[in-house]
Amino acid sequence: MSKSYYEILGINKDASAEAIKKAYRKQAMKYHPDRNQGDNTAEAKFKEAAEAYEVLSDLQKRQIYDAYGKEGLKNSGYSGPGNSEDIFSHINDMFGDIFGFGGGGRGRRRDPNAPVPGEDLRYDIRVSFMEAVHGVNKEVSITKKETCWTCEGTGARPGNKPQVCPSCQGRGQVIRSQGFFQVSTTCSRCNGAGQIITDPCADCHGAGLINRSKKVSVRIPAGVDTGSRMRLSGEGEGGRRGGPSGDLYVVIHVDEHEYFQRDGQTIFLQLPVTMVRAALGCEADVPTIHGTTKLKIPAGTQSGERFSLRNEGVPSLRGGGKGDMVVEVKVQTPVKLNKEQKELLRQFDELSKQHEEEGFFSRLFHGHLGKQKKQAEDQEKVANG
Repeated sequence: MSKSYYEILGINKDASAEAIKKAYRKQAMKYHPDRNQGDNTAEAKFKEAAEAYEVLSDLQKRQIYDAYGKEGLKNSGYSGPGNSEDIFSHINDMFGDIFGFGGGGRGRRRDPNAPVPGEDLRYDIRVSFMEAVHGVNKEVSITKKETCWTCEGTGARPGNKPQVCPSCQGRGQVIRSQGFFQVSTTCSRCNGAGQIITDPCADCHGAGLINRSKKVSVRIPAGVDTGSRMRLSGEGEGGRRGGPSGDLYVVIHVDEHEYFQRDGQTIFLQLPVTMVRAALGCEADVPTIHGTTKLKIPAGTQSGERFSLRNEGVPSLRGGGKGDMVVEVKVQTPVKLNKEQKELLRQFDELSKQHEEEGFFSRLFHGHLGKQKKQAEDQEKVANG
């Protein structure tokens, strides 16, 4: 089975345009024929990477490929860069677009009227510990560039059309030969747009985009953590000349809690327990992220002992239930005792001391003295033959 375009570039299916370009740049630098002369394998990999980049960097082609694969591309009229000299011309043009130079191929002319997709945006949002655990609806205000509907994103006054730049012939770049390579620079006349607007739109002044503030509702699901990322399709910057809007990526930052600590789906809590209750045992009310529950603490519990409460942790983002909660007992030493309390503790200490001493002497007698008695009996048996 042949590799997918995503596998060829070593990226995930949800990779951004920048990630696609970065991955292709890496492959192109590694397998470019100028660096691997005579290596047919490298040449083949370079062609593969170029074809993958051409499809995935084009939003329309990528959508067709994601939905129907290579057969869908063929049915839509795309047949690949070609198999003759044209493929190297195409690859070198693409290589030049990214690195600023070509390998002797012809520069591709841009369609000055082609749709231009909008840029993706990022918004960092801060939520409380409990909001992250249980989920929350947030309304955020963003300022972004939206398509100017006066000119429908063309940048030209209604009734007029942009003209192809005569300096770069619509390529957006001016190419100069420099030895074996061709060096391309952004066309200074059209600033890389490939077209010139002689009669700009009065509202967007030729940009095709207008800055606008917008409120966006964001549903943050239960179980998110710092670094979680959400994609809101079509909420990025507007496209030009009929191009689709970009996406909005919301990055989550979660505040710490005063008492609870979190590790994945597990919640940790230190529970203070008095010395008496820890010694005698008790049933304690334990606060959890879901409410209050009962925890039976056995008699003689020591400070630092841990107890687990099932399904009292954080819900899974992927479903499948909740994590657990770990309760660590912290036995508290009493302070600021009154006279009566001190006297009771002294009596308790005397009783404890007496019990411990009796136990000590009992162990000593049955241990050390018992051992001496047994040795004497053994010696007597030996003497009597």
